[in-house]
Amino acid sequence: MKSIKDELQYIILGDEPPRQGSALKKTQTFLRRYAETSVHAEKQQYFKSKETEAILVFANENSLLYQEVISESNFISEGAEQKVYRLNESQIIKTNAGIFYEYWLDYFNSLLLHNFFFPATAYTFLGFKLIDGELHAVVRQEFVVSAEPTNLDLVRQFLNFNGFNLTKNNDYFNPALGLIFEDLHDENVLSDKGVLFFIDTIFYLTSSFYNKD
Repeated sequence: MKSIKDELQYIILGDEPPRQGSALKKTQTFLRRYAETSVHAEKQQYFKSKETEAILVFANENSLLYQEVISESNFISEGAEQKVYRLNESQIIKTNAGIFYEYWLDYFNSLLLHNFFFPATAYTFLGFKLIDGELHAVVRQEFVVSAEPTNLDLVRQFLNFNGFNLTKNNDYFNPALGLIFEDLHDENVLSDKGVLFFIDTIFYLTSSFYNKD
C-alpha cells in the first residue's frame, strides 16, 4: 500500500503520459526537467532569469500565455506576492510573480501539493502573463466566503493532527513528509461554519522529502 509520502513523491517526481494531464503538471514537468539539465549559476537571481526565458519559449510553444485582459475593476485584494481578481460569481483569479520561491519550479511544486491536500480550493493553472514586463503565473480558484474569524488554535490543532508541527509564528514542518508549510495566518486560512478553507498556501520541499521510507 502506498503511503502519503509515496503519493506526494509521484505527484512531484512522476511524469504524466504525453498529451494528458493538466497544464499545471505539464508546466511543472517542464521546469523539473529544465532544472535537471541546466547548470545552476552561483547567483540564484541569474538562474531564475534564465528559467524565465525558458518559460516564455515553453509557454509560446504550448499556448500557455494568458491572453485575457485582467481588468482592474475586478480587483479584490493583493499581498506581497500576488493580486486577486474576481472572475465570476464563484471564482477568482490570482496573478503571482513567484517572489516567495527561489525558482519557478518551487512555486509549481507548491501548487501541486496544495491541490493534493486541499482539493476544495484547488488551483487551476491558466497560463503565464507578462505584467509590466514581469512574468506572472495566472491561476483560477473557487471563491470562499468567510462567515467568521479564523481560530488559529483550531488551525494548529488540525495541522498537528496531520503531522505538521508549529515551528514559529504561523509556520509548520512535517518531519515525516519533509515538507515546510508557511504563512498560515487568518487571511490565508478562512473559516465557514467551523470548516477551514486553506486558500493561500506556501509549501517547500526539504531534502528529506526525497528519501524513501
